[in-house]
This record gives sequence, C-alpha cells and structure tokens, in this order.
Amino acid sequence: MKFRPLHDRILVKRVEAEEKSAGGIILPDTAQEKPMEGKVLAVGTGHKDEDGKVRPLDVKKGDLVLFGKWSGTEVKIDGDDLLIMKESDVMGVIG
Repeated sequence: MKFRPLHDRILVKRVEAEEKSAGGIILPDTAQEKPMEGKVLAVGTGHKDEDGKVRPLDVKKGDLVLFGKWSGTEVKIDGDDLLIMKESDVMGVIG
C-alpha cells in the first residue's frame, strides 16, 4: 500500500470486533458495534504550530489506539476498510 496521510492525520485499521458477548452469546454482524480500537498503519509529518514549525505526532505506526465512535472518515484502500482521522481524534494509546 502506498498511502501517506498529510500533516496531522493518521491512517487506522479497526481491530476485529468480538463475536461473542460477555455472557457467551454469539452476536451476528448486524448486532455488533464498530470497535473503537485500531492499529495505526501510517502517520503524517506533523502539525504546524503558530510559528510555522512542524510539531511531530505523538502516535506512531504500529500503535494500538482508542478513538471516538464517530471519529474519522471511512475509506477503502487496496480492498481494506480503513479510517483517516486527525491525531486529536485519538483518545489514547493502548499498551
């Protein structure tokens, strides 16, 4: 895949949703919520501050991140369903 997000944007692939509930009930695809965790596949160069200097991003390729339910823009690249979002949409890094 040849894709590089610009500025303070990141490319994220959602982790697979659990197919069972906590009680062991198997959930069909239509009943599952979209996971709010994902793996960072690519990051932009950073955000320009008021002085024009580029501030590097805190997240890096390979990080497992937690983001808001409605964060990002869904795109399809090389047949994969991915999200492009700003770093500010990320609530934290897991692990």
